[in-house]
Amino acid sequence: MASNRLGRRISVAVGGAAVLAMIGFTASCSTESETPEESTTTTTTTTTTTTPPLSPTEKAPNPGAPGIFTPPVTAPQPTNNPDDSYGPGR
Repeated sequence: MASNRLGRRISVAVGGAAVLAMIGFTASCSTESETPEESTTTTTTTTTTTTPPLSPTEKAPNPGAPGIFTPPVTAPQPTNNPDDSYGPGR
């Protein structure tokens, strides 16, 4: 019984030390550096761009047409292999 209590106390002490070590590492690795002083120099540039005229490329698809973007669905055709031992002609 005494060794069971001693084991619990040791594990609690080790766990507490681990928690304190993590807190210490977190606190020591964090940085609270001051922000650098901002300069008061301001530079302004003006750029003028012209866009080329748009040219039509293609007519839009008819929105009323069924399945504009999907190919037609076709079911696979059944095959009848006479050498098939697992087929319907067993």
